[in-house]
Amino acid sequence: MASQRLNQISNHISSVQCPTKIGVKSPNDVVIITAVRTPITRAKKGGLKDTHIEDMLSAVFKAVLERSKICPNAIQDIAVGNVLTGTSATMARMASLHAGIPEKVPIYALNRQCSSGLQAVASIASSIQAGLIDVGIGAGVESMTMHYGAQAQPTSISDEVQTCSAAADSMIPMGITSENVSKEFSVPREKQDKMAADSHRKAAEAQEKGYFNEEIAPVHTIVLDKEGNEKKVTVTQDDGIRKGTTPESLKKLKAAFGENGFTTAGNASQVSDGAAAVLLMRRSKAEELKLPIIGKYITSAVVGVPPRIMGVGPAYAIPAAVQKAGIQLKDIDIFEINEAFASQAVYSVETLGIDMAKVNPKGGAIALGHPLGCTGARQIATLLPELKRQGKKVGCISMCIGTGMGMAGIFERE
Repeated sequence: MASQRLNQISNHISSVQCPTKIGVKSPNDVVIITAVRTPITRAKKGGLKDTHIEDMLSAVFKAVLERSKICPNAIQDIAVGNVLTGTSATMARMASLHAGIPEKVPIYALNRQCSSGLQAVASIASSIQAGLIDVGIGAGVESMTMHYGAQAQPTSISDEVQTCSAAADSMIPMGITSENVSKEFSVPREKQDKMAADSHRKAAEAQEKGYFNEEIAPVHTIVLDKEGNEKKVTVTQDDGIRKGTTPESLKKLKAAFGENGFTTAGNASQVSDGAAAVLLMRRSKAEELKLPIIGKYITSAVVGVPPRIMGVGPAYAIPAAVQKAGIQLKDIDIFEINEAFASQAVYSVETLGIDMAKVNPKGGAIALGHPLGCTGARQIATLLPELKRQGKKVGCISMCIGTGMGMAGIFERE
């Protein structure tokens, strides 16, 4: 049944190609001037545990202004991805004003679950392509310390809606969807633990060599100790990376969702806090303002998949985005695929036949963390410096999405 439904999804993917071409420059291209993120830190334990989302957002907005040297008055719209906070539009507005962005600059919040950060960037890019604006910021933020838990989703649904099995499946806990992928597509525990160990190994090496430095904006904040005493700190590094993690050490962990399960605390993404922001602009405007261009937004694609195996989303979103870009999978130099769970990341990579050497070269969400609304924008901030470091040109970011979707974006370094 799952294979039949996934075949239907493949047949439904649009064949429409975007007008933006890789390797060809146009005055109407949507270009990236800067992409920056906070450190990603462990929820309830890390350096940003006591930092509100408006403070994290303000930090990345300020970093965008400082690094780009853009006049704040030139910004025409801002979109912020956020999942867990019902009042995020208000907090986003507060953050932009606190960062020194003028009152005349509008802002809005959106929620497409785990792809919210990428959707914010795509929404601003679409506004530029449509001629509505020339300059905008796409951002994402999440404090899973303050907002994650049972209150993050409804505890029940109406009896009528439950008569639709797919609608009811949308309420399946994410960990169970990971187990569904493991079992239905025969993704063994050994492969999942290996991907998790590789994520930590690559992230630890990248951190030691300073590969994250270019993308991270330090955050000056306050943390509370166990007695409630305040301490001023500057958070400069991701703190979820566990150096020395091996498949053998991960094998000792118990399954989190049933005795015979494969998903553990070690091969799933970490619950984290963080923010990221991307400054986008029409190429002609960037040239007028004499701002350096670091990359180009090519296109993005969102697809729906069965909610009970929501993790397979990247396996369908990536081909859709690649097709729209008018290229082939082999033309992608680096893939940043969100490791919500090792089960779904392994499945997506193997199903598409992607060379693992191209996937998450600085580690993924298992090591870095997955602050839901932030992740898509964070991946862009991670991708572009890595393309530059490796001397490569074309990158893809992708993630699965709760309730059964996947999203992918294609970017070109300049």
